[in-house]
This record gives sequence, structure tokens and C-alpha cells, in this order.
Amino acid sequence: MYKVPYGPTYEEMLHPSTIEDKTRKEALKAKEDELDPLNLFNITWRDEQNDIRKIVLPKALTGVDANIVVLLGKYYPSGSHKVGPAYSTLMEGCIDRSIIPGKHTILGPSTGNFGIGVAYICNLMKYDSIVIMPDNMSKERYERITKYGAKLDLTPGTESDVILTLERTFDLVKKNANYRSLAQFELFPNYRFHRYVTGHSAIEAVKGIGNGRIACFASAPGSAGTLGAGDEIKKAFPEAKIAALEPYECSTLMDGGRGQHRIEGIGDKMCTLIHNVLNTDFIALIKDEESVRGLKIIHDAPHILESWGVSKEDAHAMKDLFGVSGICNIIGAIKMAKYLRLGESDNIVTVATDGFDRYDSVLSDLEKRSLETEDYVLNRWFKDVFRKQTIEDISDMRSLKNKERLFLQKEKDWIKFGYEKAYLDRMKHMDFWDGEYDKIKEYDRKIKEMRGTYVT
Repeated sequence: MYKVPYGPTYEEMLHPSTIEDKTRKEALKAKEDELDPLNLFNITWRDEQNDIRKIVLPKALTGVDANIVVLLGKYYPSGSHKVGPAYSTLMEGCIDRSIIPGKHTILGPSTGNFGIGVAYICNLMKYDSIVIMPDNMSKERYERITKYGAKLDLTPGTESDVILTLERTFDLVKKNANYRSLAQFELFPNYRFHRYVTGHSAIEAVKGIGNGRIACFASAPGSAGTLGAGDEIKKAFPEAKIAALEPYECSTLMDGGRGQHRIEGIGDKMCTLIHNVLNTDFIALIKDEESVRGLKIIHDAPHILESWGVSKEDAHAMKDLFGVSGICNIIGAIKMAKYLRLGESDNIVTVATDGFDRYDSVLSDLEKRSLETEDYVLNRWFKDVFRKQTIEDISDMRSLKNKERLFLQKEKDWIKFGYEKAYLDRMKHMDFWDGEYDKIKEYDRKIKEMRGTYVT
């Protein structure tokens, strides 16, 4: 017998106003204590007034006519929206009775934010956890994971060597029957969370902005969970285009590239199992150094932004809103606005997975690599990063030939982990993805029925 953790449904994560009043008030108060389990009910894109946390970027920053709307992940418990898929995956396991408190230890393969989310959620839901990640990530990530009580199991390499963390996880689960993996790259609660919670939040975020529609959703795939939001966006706005953003240095989806890069959280040398390539219209490559330099400018040099016409208020408000992958997503949104020739009534939506709080060491490393970071250098970086983006390195993936290449990539990546080709072939049809999405209704019913109760 074990007790199912008390946590929210998918609907309550999308609309926290539907949470029972007493629980909602207690959850908001629980923000004062990060490790209060009631913070599970603060897993949402919304603030205390139930408004979507977002920023519409100043056009003096982006240099494009289109409105670039960024959903802000730093306000989630643990500081990143990755906590949402971590919770959803663990909660579904509890409901399915495949994960049992006190018996199973949770494994979280990750390059950072998902691992932090796993460590945090396991702390709140009373599971032991081990986060498996490359040994060359930012020290802030390791510190936060251990702060939440998880153990670290480090594999060789950097951001783009996440495949080694999957292999390590696969081996550990085979050797120990009490290990359970929250495998973000292959388990569909990640897809369900983003398609439902992030997708609908993005749709609401553009209300009252431009024409109120989404012309493009741009996001870098790590696990590709966030890209799942695009499936729901396309239902609401069939004309919307979905752009996957990859590191220029590790262009696996674009052309099979497998290099190292510095954009933590993306570019994982694979086509993940939960990536619905049917709805990926474009792939755009983003240079890692530009993402890091862009973060340096926004965080350390608001006066440079002001000199280009950004208001002082906006320049200072943006300082801590983004991490490296958030800047990558902003650059990708700028590129797509130019490529699609979007006008002032058009909206592009992207996400900032986390905020600046875990990137001090990344900027310290940039300082070591750069001969100078005087204002005249930062001014040049601003032009190069934000104003001089071109439509180069964008590939149109809508052809049957290009879709088939991505399916073959997925097949190559996942058959070795025990998936059958027949199962992978089912992913070539939208019915498969809609079927996975429709499971939300049943999980919500079971969560309401079972949470906080003892089951055998």
C-alpha cells in the first residue's frame, strides 16, 4: 500500500483558477518555502492573477516588425518550466502504479533543467532520485540538483553528448529493478504537458496582441517536449508554422551534424522519440556564441540596449528573464520573422525555459574567451546578434523527402533502445499523436480520484 502524492491535474496546471480555493490560496503562500509540497500546485505559466507570464520583446531590440512574445519559464517552481514535464511523468507513473514511493528510485537523464526539475519534484513527492547528466555543464546546475537532495551520476562530455546519459540510464534500469526512469526524451507525459499546458497558454498569450493569432512558434528541441505545443497551436491557427531551432555547431536534424556547442538544454544529437516531426515545418540553425553574447548584453549591459532605443524600464526588466537557450529562441524568432516576411500585425511565440540564475559561470567563461568586453565590443555584438540576423541556415522541412529523413533519424536513434519499427511507423500519422494527447482526460479523472489516497 502507498499514498499517491497530492498534486494538480493537467487542467489545473493550465487553469490554476480551477483549483479548489483553499488549496490555491495555500499554494500561493507556499512560495515562501520552496520545498513545501503545495508548490506542486504552482506548476503553471500563470501568475497570481491567472495571467500568462510573458514579455513582448521591444522592437528596438529585435529589429523586426512582428511581435515576438516570450513565455517566461523562470517563475515556475525550481526556476524552469521543465518541472512541469518532470511532475507529469512522475505523477502518471504513480497513477499507473508503476512508480511506488519508498520502493523506487527515480532516474532523470538530462543536461540540466529537467534534471533540476526531477530533483525538485522528487524532493516534494518524497522519492529518492539520481540525475544523470554530462560532466561539463554549468556548476550552478549541479549545485541546484544536490541542493534538492538528488545524487549526481556524471557521464563524459558536454551538452551535445546527452545520448551517453540515455545509454547510462538504460544500463542502470536493466541492472536494478527498483530504478524507474523519467525519460524525458521518450515518455509522453512530456508531450502531453506541453501540448496541453504550453500550447493553450501560448494561444492565450497572443490575445490582444497584433491580430491575436500565432504565425510561428519557434523553439529549440532538447527533448522536443516544448515543440509539442505546436500541435495544439496548429489546431487553433492552421496557418501557423513550427520552427525547430538547432545549434549551428550540432545540426543533427538539419543535416546529421554532431558537434559540441554551448547552448545548454538543446541540440542533443538525436531526433527524440516524442518529437512529432509531422508538424515541424522549418529548422533554423543558431550559433552558440551569439546566444551567449546575447545573454551577456541583456544581463550585463542594459545601457547598450538603451542606446539602441530600448526604454530604460524594458532594458532593466529583461536582465534576469533569460538563459542561454532563451536567447537562442529569441534569435530564432527574429530569423523566422524575417524568413516568413511577417508584418506588425503578426505574432511569433517562443519560450524562455529558465532565467539567468544558473548562468553566471557561462558568462565568466565568455569573459575568459574574449579579449575585450568594452562597450564598443558589446555594441558590435548587439548589432551582430539582434539586428543583423539573416535568413541563412533555415531549411524547409515540409516536403515528404525531408519528413522521411527525420523519420529515418528517429528510427536510427531509438531501435537500439528496444523500440520496434512498427511502433515508430505509427508516429507517421497524426492519429498516433492525437491518441497520446487524448489520454489527458483519463489521467485528469484518475488524478482527482486518487491523489492523496492510499492504494495497493
